[in-house]
Amino acid sequence: MSFTNPVRVGFDFGGSLRREASLIQIERLRKCYDALVAVDDVSFDVHDGEILGLLGPNGAGKTTTISMICGVLQPDGGRVLVDNRNIWLEPKKVKMHLGVVPQEIAVYEDLTARDNLSFWGTLYGLSGSELGDRISESLDRVGLAGRAGDKVKTFSGGMKRRLNLCMGLLHRPKFLLLDEPTVGIDPQARLNILEVISEVAAAGTTVLYTTHYMDEAEQLCDRIAIIDHGRILALGTLAELTKRAGEAEVLRLSGRFNDESLREHLAAITGTRILGLGDGSAVLAIESDGPGLLGILPRVLEADLGIEDVSIQRPNLQSVFIALTGRELRD
Repeated sequence: MSFTNPVRVGFDFGGSLRREASLIQIERLRKCYDALVAVDDVSFDVHDGEILGLLGPNGAGKTTTISMICGVLQPDGGRVLVDNRNIWLEPKKVKMHLGVVPQEIAVYEDLTARDNLSFWGTLYGLSGSELGDRISESLDRVGLAGRAGDKVKTFSGGMKRRLNLCMGLLHRPKFLLLDEPTVGIDPQARLNILEVISEVAAAGTTVLYTTHYMDEAEQLCDRIAIIDHGRILALGTLAELTKRAGEAEVLRLSGRFNDESLREHLAAITGTRILGLGDGSAVLAIESDGPGLLGILPRVLEADLGIEDVSIQRPNLQSVFIALTGRELRD
């Protein structure tokens, strides 16, 4: 039986008509643990061939969301459609097309890299020369071909994460779910993993990628959903999201000032918007339709309030996150 993918019709910034097939649809997903609402009415689509980033701090609900999407965790409400199939009604059919790379490394330490991949490949119906070719191809892709016969317990953390990625890619899934795949690894291993994900997406795989690293979301993802306290706060391209923080500069202040005194002073300055204030720092958006930075900066500094340092930056995901939550997203 075949299914027709749902198509969303809209307009891009240039005004041209676009049609986007949504291969993964998340509809009003909810999960509670007693009084704690871990995921609260989350809805979004992942389009055919894109990398959608789910960006948020630790504890924001990213892993819980991924766990419900891949069928590991039963939601309390809502539904997940993968290629128009409900994963809870047709789990086997859906999971055969899903590749999952969990945050916790899922490898057998006493087996070799090759044996780990052979085991998981067999579960997906691979065998014989096809399985052998896939294993060799996967290990070469992540730079582990030379360690194929070594036991995984001799691997570094970064090597284990690269092997973990191989397991999710071995059966060439149509959809790839990655939950913080670069946490706690060295820069070289991180770069290798990001390059592989980019290559896989460019070849047509649809990717949902969770992270709390701003730079990964900015560099890797076609669209980004910002999540905090179990809710999606904003979703769009990097350009669309940064517009939420204004199109002009962001002013960052630090020093030994009184927060309330500084708040009162800044509130009286036309053309500014306070994005965050507290713990000896303040972040302001310079409104694009106001007097601009050169007109505002002297007014910010005119009062003796204990401002010791000033920096200027273009709007980015950090400023967007501050605008939405009132705090910075930290590692």
